[in-house]
Amino acid sequence: MPLISPRTRLRRLTTLATAAVCVAAIGSVQARADGPVYKKANAPVELRVKDLLRRMTLQEKIGQMDQVAVARMQGDCEWSGGALNDACMKTVLADYPAGSVISGGGMGPAKNTPGDWARMVNSVQKYAIENTRLHIPVLYGVDAVHGHNNVLGATVFPHQIGLGATWDPATVRAAAASTARSVAATGIDWNFAPVADLARDQRWGRYYETYGEDPLLTGTLAAASVKGIEGADGAKNVAATVKHFGGYSEPSNGHDRVPADVSTRYLQDTLLPSYRQAVEAGAQTVMVNSGAINGVPATASKYLLTKVLRDKWGFKGVTVSDWQDVRALQTNYRIAADYPEAIALAVNAGLDMAMEPYYAKQWSDGLKTAVDRGLVSERRINESVTRILRLKFSLGLFEHPYVDASKADAAVLGADQGLARQAATESQVLLRNEDSVLPVGTSVKKIVVAGAYADDINDQVGGWTIGWQGVPDGVDVPGTTVLKGIQEAAPPGTEVVHAKTDADAVAEAKNADLTVVVVGEKAAAEGGADSPRPELSADQQALVKSLKASGKPVVTVVLAGRPLVLGDAAGTQGLLMSWLPGTEGGHAVADVLFGAANPSGRLPVSWPKDVGNEPMYYQQLPGTNGGAESSYDALYPFGAGLSYTTYAFDAITADKSAGQTTVKVTVSNTGDRDGDLVVPVYVSRPVSEVLAPDRKLVAFTRVALKAGESRTVSLRVARRTLAVTPGDIDGSGTAKVEPGVYTFTAGARSADVTVR
Repeated sequence: MPLISPRTRLRRLTTLATAAVCVAAIGSVQARADGPVYKKANAPVELRVKDLLRRMTLQEKIGQMDQVAVARMQGDCEWSGGALNDACMKTVLADYPAGSVISGGGMGPAKNTPGDWARMVNSVQKYAIENTRLHIPVLYGVDAVHGHNNVLGATVFPHQIGLGATWDPATVRAAAASTARSVAATGIDWNFAPVADLARDQRWGRYYETYGEDPLLTGTLAAASVKGIEGADGAKNVAATVKHFGGYSEPSNGHDRVPADVSTRYLQDTLLPSYRQAVEAGAQTVMVNSGAINGVPATASKYLLTKVLRDKWGFKGVTVSDWQDVRALQTNYRIAADYPEAIALAVNAGLDMAMEPYYAKQWSDGLKTAVDRGLVSERRINESVTRILRLKFSLGLFEHPYVDASKADAAVLGADQGLARQAATESQVLLRNEDSVLPVGTSVKKIVVAGAYADDINDQVGGWTIGWQGVPDGVDVPGTTVLKGIQEAAPPGTEVVHAKTDADAVAEAKNADLTVVVVGEKAAAEGGADSPRPELSADQQALVKSLKASGKPVVTVVLAGRPLVLGDAAGTQGLLMSWLPGTEGGHAVADVLFGAANPSGRLPVSWPKDVGNEPMYYQQLPGTNGGAESSYDALYPFGAGLSYTTYAFDAITADKSAGQTTVKVTVSNTGDRDGDLVVPVYVSRPVSEVLAPDRKLVAFTRVALKAGESRTVSLRVARRTLAVTPGDIDGSGTAKVEPGVYTFTAGARSADVTVR
């Protein structure tokens, strides 16, 4: 290579630099001609995200991490409701540009119709897009936990505890998809469902929002819900939210949002698997537990939000706090000296978005202050904003931010009522049927329908319906009560008498062929639904006792979000647990009572005998006290439920292969009616290094059997379902499958597999 003088080298470098500048300039002109990459619908999402992120100011990024309640933009902007207020929209969406808006329970438009919801959401989107520098749409969230339950006239499905009783992922997925289509029709693109918490303490107010007490049952149904929501193919794409991550349902005294103290082993082996199943089903967002675990608020837990959720499970989506939980790190938990410090704790733990429903300015100023103090890096903010923008692009919000409001009423009002009736019917659990009092026979000519809940649609649909705590006074939800369902289903010639008072009920029952008494509990939500004594009220117990004294057959129908200790109401000839069955619940109850449907629901939870036996769950670990109440001794155990036909478990085999065990179960319908049979497979350990429950659900399915039909069903047991955390009391080990014998059981049949 010939020698080059310094002057020549400098001249050549200058020429190359000039050329590079020219190329860059040409590229810049091209970009201006074609528009920014982030606005190109056909560009890869990651390129669009990077292009938009680099254009954003720090304040714009900070705004993306905030979610504000729509009530801050309505009326007087102080929770008055009503029409949207441009001045307040300017504060929330332009001055401190929030990336997301939420309609909490009861926060709807002035007129509660699907069309008005769509117009309200469209207006919020339009303001955000047209009044911000980069025209970024908002994510709009809502708690549509059993149908589009905030909207008057929308079909209300059973609450999750009822869907848990179906043991049917297909029905859960279909109900979730129906909900997502209704949500999308009103312009909303983010649904805060499903709940993947476990129900293990009947006192807890959110018990009914879960699918049940078992990790596998809950995780499987939550995963089905995620797939239904995110694959619904509605007017907009809708993101599902797995909540409340993790261990929210273990308050130490049974009251909502009370800290939990649990072992690392219990957290890892029992509480977290249901969330993991739902996350791995493709959920794009996760909502964080409002409570604290082992002395650390979940919102500030790097272990939960980063080490477990992202590093171990590989979650790539958006994490969002629950209601004002970042501020609670300062005000309630007192682990932060001020709001900026609280924000830093949450963001550095792994939180992407704060549900800061009240104060967009305070969030914006607080996170900016945290950055200025060096508590949060802009690099960390970029991580969260990248995830939020990725979600917005993936949902198609930049191309399709609005919906056709004129189509919303037709898409939502009364939609999928047949599916809601099916779901409610599958959820009915028949627990007593003495002397085959059910189904109602042709000899029954007079039926008395009694009880305060017989004709009460508002309590039948439960909390989170129209309002947060339930249907507000003065609002009538369209639907079918139990009384109405019985009146419609009763055959010609059968008299149905509605006893409006307890005295009338007792008098009419004396010459009736059957009395159906509908009992339950008042609708409520969260802490408002906490019940220190989860039992049937004294007046309802007295009514049922008096009806039993008539000497005529009595069937008790329970409308409640949890098992209730029945006291004097126990022991009626029939007992039907109907949960909170939604707007089609009356039809579902009547279908079972009159035999149009063969009951197939099975308890997803355990039913205690007495108050004080909670928390109760079938996976109770063995102890040395031989007393019945010191071991698992439920009135009705997990999985209980009767049918109008009979079934047999004829055989079981289990074969181990790489990564899983395949269990084959042969079942028969030995009765004279067609029916659906839930087939659960449990595992037990003759010997285990750490304490193991007597049995643990590891697989299940539903199978439809004609009268007299036999069938062999195959179920897969994933290897990790058998894993436990080994080691000493500290539970510091990694979950693994211990070597030894595993006994798989279905019905009274069992088969052993040895793991080496």
